[in-house]
Amino acid sequence: MSNCPCQITRRGFVAGCSAAIASFAGSRFNSLAFASPGTVTNDEVLVVLFLRGGQDGLHFIVPTAGNDRGFYQSLRPNLQIPAAAAQAYSLGSVTGPNGQTAFGFHPAAAPLHPLFQAGKLAIVQACGQAANERSHFDSMNWIELGTPGVDNTASGWLTRHLMTATNLPPNVLVPSMSVGGLQALSQLGSNETINLGSPSDFSLQIGPWRYQEEQRIFLRNLYEADTSWVHQAGLQALDAVDIIELYASNGYTPRPGVVYPDTWFGQNLQTIAQMIKIGVGLRVATLDLGGWDTHENEGDGAGGFFAALLGELAQGLAAFYEDLDVGTPAFTSKLTVVVMSEFGRRAYENPDRGTDHGHGNNLMVLSGNALGGLHGSWPGLAAAQLNQGDVEVTTEFRRVLSEILIRRMGNPAISTIFPGYTGYTPLGVVQGVDLPIDAQPIFSDGFESGGLSGWSSVVNG
Repeated sequence: MSNCPCQITRRGFVAGCSAAIASFAGSRFNSLAFASPGTVTNDEVLVVLFLRGGQDGLHFIVPTAGNDRGFYQSLRPNLQIPAAAAQAYSLGSVTGPNGQTAFGFHPAAAPLHPLFQAGKLAIVQACGQAANERSHFDSMNWIELGTPGVDNTASGWLTRHLMTATNLPPNVLVPSMSVGGLQALSQLGSNETINLGSPSDFSLQIGPWRYQEEQRIFLRNLYEADTSWVHQAGLQALDAVDIIELYASNGYTPRPGVVYPDTWFGQNLQTIAQMIKIGVGLRVATLDLGGWDTHENEGDGAGGFFAALLGELAQGLAAFYEDLDVGTPAFTSKLTVVVMSEFGRRAYENPDRGTDHGHGNNLMVLSGNALGGLHGSWPGLAAAQLNQGDVEVTTEFRRVLSEILIRRMGNPAISTIFPGYTGYTPLGVVQGVDLPIDAQPIFSDGFESGGLSGWSSVVNG
């Protein structure tokens, strides 16, 4: 088998989905993902939400008391959130180099506060990459590829997770989904990822309606005529269209009382919730929320542009969790949401009442299995503690992602998923079993050549 990144894995979509649909006609079922008899499978769902533009972590998680509150006020004379406003959504205190510092949410993040109080939200402070690279594109690429400092990696970290996971069913209809736009770079090289705007748009519209059934039959016969990766990818697309049209194209009604933002972001969250609920084997989903590059007019105090965007984020995440917190067991018992950005902003405001590209930031983990609270080492905001004016990074982002992969997804192949990353120890953001980490990579991603050397052994193994 070739080493083409588009080759079909043994966990590809179920072939001949139309026949499967016919056999299930008139019946109800919980999932179309079936494991081999006796196989223990992992049915966790990992949702990665990327905040494009570099979210201002200090405007989201605010120092409210202690010596660092004074430094914060000096650094942000106009942008600062009043202490009382943030204290109303207290997150507790941490000990840093300047003593105890209390933190609270920006008031616009109020919908997240009940989840934090319930222990469902873990916040890692001063998280990011070791290199102080302020380029949007480099920073996003390195995080999504999972290889800081290396741009020519041939696959994303989520793709390598799916390729190395040994606890997934042999046949999954929709294992990976990128919602709302182009496929995320973290899913680079994955032939198993569907790019989905909304289920109602995911259909086969080639010509006049009266010919569409004949066209489907023709296309299926065409793609079944050979076994090349092109033909198999075509069958995957047809199968996905069939199942999504049948079970998810008639709109979606959230759980009673749940109100998503009436925005593109809110609609995309509903798409993910719908796909989780219909049980097509979804394991990984990605989604973006842009607009965080706040160089000017960020919003003085608790108002303005940033507050509106943060409110949309908070309302959406709270609605998403509440919508899925139903069932026996609840969908949230198998759900982990990671919220991250490419970097934070400078600790000090600029003359345009905004903030420029920075370094350390917050990373959030929302899960029914979260170990909630503030995590990581707070570096302090005194001038000598800043990294060229930025919040220093004290927790590498791969440490958090590795813990989620090991404890929740049951995948210890960290040396393959994050090549070159060593010294992992759990930070304690989610519950789970600490599996022994694979000592050696299962395959090489071929940074130097840009190839996917070694993948065929995984596919055939």
